[in-house]
Amino acid sequence: MIAVTRSERTVLRLARPYLSRLLGAGLLAAVTEFAGLALMATATWLLMSAAGRPPLDRLTVAIVAVRALAVSRGVFRYTERLAGHDAVLRLVTDVRARVFAALAARRAPEQRTGDALSRLVSDVEAVQDLLLRVLVPASAAALVSVVAVGAAALISPAAAGALAVGLLVAGVALPALATALTRRAAAEVAPLRGALAADAVDLTHGAADLAAFGATGSALAAADRRTGRLARLERRLAATGFAVDAAGVLVAGLTAAAVVFVALARDVDGVLVGVLAVGALAAVEAALALVGAARLRTQLSAGLTRVAALLDAAPTDAAPVWTEPAGTGPAGTGPAGTGAAPARVGAGPVAGGEAAPATVSAAAPPDVRFTDVTVRYRAGAAPALIGFDLDLPAGRRVAVVGPSGAGKSTIAAVLTGSVRPEAGRVTLNGRDLSAYSERELPRAVGGLLAEAYVFHASVRDNLLLGRAGASDDELAAATAAAGLLDWVREQPDGWDTVVGEEGGQLSGGQRQRLALARALLAAPGVLVLDEPTEGLDPAAADAVLAATLAATPPGHSVLLISHRLSGLAGLDEVVVLDAGRVVQRGRHADLVAAPGWYRDQWRLQEAAERGYFALTP
Repeated sequence: MIAVTRSERTVLRLARPYLSRLLGAGLLAAVTEFAGLALMATATWLLMSAAGRPPLDRLTVAIVAVRALAVSRGVFRYTERLAGHDAVLRLVTDVRARVFAALAARRAPEQRTGDALSRLVSDVEAVQDLLLRVLVPASAAALVSVVAVGAAALISPAAAGALAVGLLVAGVALPALATALTRRAAAEVAPLRGALAADAVDLTHGAADLAAFGATGSALAAADRRTGRLARLERRLAATGFAVDAAGVLVAGLTAAAVVFVALARDVDGVLVGVLAVGALAAVEAALALVGAARLRTQLSAGLTRVAALLDAAPTDAAPVWTEPAGTGPAGTGPAGTGAAPARVGAGPVAGGEAAPATVSAAAPPDVRFTDVTVRYRAGAAPALIGFDLDLPAGRRVAVVGPSGAGKSTIAAVLTGSVRPEAGRVTLNGRDLSAYSERELPRAVGGLLAEAYVFHASVRDNLLLGRAGASDDELAAATAAAGLLDWVREQPDGWDTVVGEEGGQLSGGQRQRLALARALLAAPGVLVLDEPTEGLDPAAADAVLAATLAATPPGHSVLLISHRLSGLAGLDEVVVLDAGRVVQRGRHADLVAAPGWYRDQWRLQEAAERGYFALTP
């Protein structure tokens, strides 16, 4: 028996809710193959019997049977495809949702967009092929082979033995040979396709950057090398498949010849010898489906392994990232709208006194603390953050400002788990941030990060990524706080307006507001806002920032990262970074009154927004 791999077990576990449909499709496939086998055998008997000019009534049943089998074969095949695709498309929908959830939860900076797309599309299609093109036809072929041998045994046990040997060669030996010949090349195909998808994204979306750095030629050359390698592998797989298929045709002919020879040696009636010969050809042809299934299974192995790795890491529920009593969400709607208790990050003891993995529990909002945190992106490079300290208890609102490259976005990356510090600690409710899984951390910490992605979908679908199941009133509250509601209402399709690939149908400011509304709808306990008003004019930026802070529920803390200093007067603390170090901190009014970068920048921004060219400090 062929062993089921770990990745296949992972996929098949997800198929359990659709097991009855898949079993039905397998049985229908077997009935279809059996109808084809019976059609060939019956038609052969009819033609050979008719050559002897018997009375017509002896042929009537066979004539009707041929017609019935010919029609039923098409009906059974259509029904099998309908049932199989219904089950598999339902399963693929679940798998794709889980894979997307796993990719969304992954915050590793090395994750490539093109490779993620390959996993979400090509690799997930391997799940569909595993069921429809491997398991279902293989099961049908195995069942029909058993039935064919049993039917041949009723005519001639010796001929049935010869048929069984041929079916074993066609259904066992050739699939094993096909697997051995294709395993090595097939293992490289899925990773190469992922790399080529990444190349395609780099060469299209990054064309301007590649041209600016003179790297277009080298990028094209690398893509060409991978394309050539993939083409060679696929040609090798095609040649191997042709050779194995040719061997299958030879086995079918030899099996039919052996059956005829044995049947004649046992003095079987001539008409039945013809039936056995044609039936043997049809049975071996059906068994050869196992060769194609084995070859395809080998080719799908790498893709299934990549999918299984994501399915194992995918969140198993669709719970909102943070819940609390109704009436405390954006504009008083409540983020969950269900009256659920607020979420808290924490961990409890397990047997033996060991600490369990940190989880989100319903108790209180998270309490964040940075202690002497240092971050360095590359060995030998200057630190992006040096000895950073910050207390962010529940309900506290802090802004981090400073010049470009000061390390502001690094703080957001550390807090959301994308970057781990080289030294120091970041804790959530007293537990180190690294103790929380990629599934649990977003329940407490999230928001609008740099380059938030907008999908080629409707406004509603983009917003519901923040919290599935939100009502139109909750969507309206979040978009109103982000300053996007009036625009949505002006659109003919309203919430169903499609925003285009990466929000291409929106302006930069509208795209930013949509991402901000999604973050507000999610309502995490710690709301991280990285340049939430980027792309907006000063008046709109001030209005959106004020509305966002007002819509953040009491008890939720806010970490605001911004270049603009306007609108920070109501925050509890402003931290000024420069070259990764804290150079100033305090409330807005105190920093404006004290000499330093903050006061100088405040005056320059005020002058620029009032239309002055310069203002001497």
